[in-house]
Amino acid sequence: MGAKNNKQRRHREKTGRRSETLAALFLTLKGYRILARNFRHHSGEIDIIARRARLLVFVEVKQRTGMVADLDAVTPMQWRRIEAAANAFVGQHRELQSLPWRFDFIGLGRWAWPRHKKAVWRF
Repeated sequence: MGAKNNKQRRHREKTGRRSETLAALFLTLKGYRILARNFRHHSGEIDIIARRARLLVFVEVKQRTGMVADLDAVTPMQWRRIEAAANAFVGQHRELQSLPWRFDFIGLGRWAWPRHKKAVWRF
């Protein structure tokens, strides 16, 4: 049973990395500069951190096998953890502290164009 669970976990991690790569490419094509991917801090994790002009954007990416993932795939608790990690990231990068922030969501589904929802979480 443990081997099956490990295999499923590895598959989910691989799918997640692929989704994040697609989302990063999508953002790059839209004019964003990717600053970090999979930023981890004890308070939380951020899939993509990007910048567009003077705006700092923290992006959560979700992949679903059926339809495109929707915002309800991320709970308010998860957004608070992302917000805490964003505070840690900006604390480590003083040159970014004067920039305004935004929290975005990118949903990916099988055979569907990514859906980018802007400013989905307010802190």
